[in-house]
This record gives sequence, structure tokens and C-alpha cells, in this order.
Amino acid sequence: MSGSPVPAPPGSLDEQIAWHFGDPLREQRHLIEGAAAVDLSNRGVVTVTGVDRLSWLHSLTTQQLDPLPEEGSALALILSPHGHVEHELHLADDGTTTWIITPPGTAAGLVDHLRSMQFMLRVEVADRSDDFAVVWEPVREVAADAVTWLVPADFAGTGHVDAGADRGGDARRYVPERPDVLVGREVIVPRADLADRMDRWPRQAGSWALEALRVAAAVPRLGAETDHRTLPHEVGWIGPGVHLAKGCYRGQEAVARVHNLGHPPRRLVLLHLDGSQEQLPAHGDAVVVDGREVGWIGTSAWHHELGPIATAVVKRSAPNEGVTFVRTAEGDLPATVEPVVES
Repeated sequence: MSGSPVPAPPGSLDEQIAWHFGDPLREQRHLIEGAAAVDLSNRGVVTVTGVDRLSWLHSLTTQQLDPLPEEGSALALILSPHGHVEHELHLADDGTTTWIITPPGTAAGLVDHLRSMQFMLRVEVADRSDDFAVVWEPVREVAADAVTWLVPADFAGTGHVDAGADRGGDARRYVPERPDVLVGREVIVPRADLADRMDRWPRQAGSWALEALRVAAAVPRLGAETDHRTLPHEVGWIGPGVHLAKGCYRGQEAVARVHNLGHPPRRLVLLHLDGSQEQLPAHGDAVVVDGREVGWIGTSAWHHELGPIATAVVKRSAPNEGVTFVRTAEGDLPATVEPVVES
């Protein structure tokens, strides 16, 4: 059993769902032990039906979707013509319908974009967010009774998504080794069955606990580790979310150019924050190294073992060594840098 839910602070990406149930550090342990689920009903759910659905989505996104990987789910991105990330899609297909889990508040925008790209293809796009909800479960296997999106193997520590290679090499040049793993799945259930699905688990955990595990593994999230000019190379999405050898899609030339001819201008790092102070940085707070502002905070969290940590996006040239602090509203917060994406 779990205590009463505590709502997330106003302005949080997850303010519509439970933040914690009284002890977020213990809830992290319950997730790691496989004993708790997280209500992610603030996520959007979009469906695509029709015989052309997978080939069509394959042509629009960064991922190899025709066919889907053997496990039947994938992480894909939709990019701008300049290669900047616009949408993050968690896709699963049940044989007749492709189900897409979207970040909070983005389903309508995704539907509008997809419908604008339908042309004469045999596909139908619908926003089903009012009818279906998403639950995070701490196991990485396809559920027998629910459409399932599995965390990509790179993030879960079980291998690597087959992402091909190009002249610039394969995807492992970006993240040689992740700081931790994130093991789990997202299942889609009718909203009427959400409470019953949550009750299958001995305990419930809030978004605080799940976000802490995500931050420790340096898994990017749209709107947290991204801004309007994020390239997938910068945050470690090449491989888990971007196939290097597939055909053309919007933004593909920019992806190939950066991969083959240069380096992304920024990179994702994990910050270990001074634990003697109670405050955590806010999203967007400045990261300063040797007196020079070099980047900004993505997500901060209290981790049950690591203490206060945060993802940050910094300039490629920013040193990993040096006097580092985060400039917060309460004052400067000392930090040390653990690189994630190679420069």
C-alpha cells in the first residue's frame, strides 16, 4: 500500500499526476525492486490505423519502423528541416494499430502535424488521450494484456538498438557508457481501467521517484533536456531514437552532416550537486564553469543513493574539470561534472 498522493509543484512537467506518496526515496527503491507502478496518465495517446501506417511513419520519423523491431516498439523523433527535435514518440504496434505515447500536452500538436502529412495515404490519425491512459511498470517485457512500449535497450542496459552506421561511425561514439540504467515499460490501458491496473502492484510511486531514476541514467526527455534547437546527437538519442542508415526523412541531412562531418555544438552531462544545501536547481538555471556560463539545467532530482543530481546541456567545449556551480535563485550551488555524451 502507498500513502496519499502529493501533487507536483505548479509548472512541473508532471503537475497533473502524483509527485510522491510521502517517501519519494523509498519509492525509488520500490521501483528498482520491481514492486511499484507509476501513474503516467498525463501522457498523450495517439493512434494511427490503416495499411500504410508503418511505412508512412517510417518516412516521417528518425527510426526504422517498417518493420518494427522484434519487440514491437520503438523510440522515434520528428525533426525540423534543420534537424532540431520537435516531437518524441514512444511507438508500439498491435498488428492493426500503431499506438503513440506522447509527452504531456503534445498530443494535439502531433496529430495536427501527422494529418498535415497524410496526403493520399491509407492512414487515419486520432487523439485517444481522453480514452486511454499510460502506466509505468518496472519490468522490461511485453505485457500479455496491454499495448506495451519498452524502454530502449541502450537505456535499460540490455544491449543496443540496431541503429546502423554511417561514415562517422555508429551510435556508440556518442554515449560509450551510461551512468546507470532505466528498466521499465509503458503500458496503455483504457482510462476506466487505470485504477485496477495500478492496484495490481503492491505499491505506487510518484513522478519524483521515476524522474530521479531517469536523471541518474541520463535518459533525455522532451521539454526537460531539450529546447527549440536541440539536435538528437546532443542528448544521446542517436541510436535509441535515430537510425543512422535509413532513408530520407525531414531533418535527415542535418543529422548526417553533424554525424559525418562535425560535432554537435552541445552535449548532455550529469551533475553531482553539493549535498550540504537543500535546494535543487530549477530547469533552465545556468551552469557556470571557471567563471563562464556554459549551459543550463535540464532536470534535477534527489536520488536515493547519489543524493542531489541534475542533467545539464552544456557547450561541447566546456571542460569536465574546473570550478563548476549552478546559479540558482537561492545562490550558487557547487557541482561536479560526469560526462555522458562524448564531445
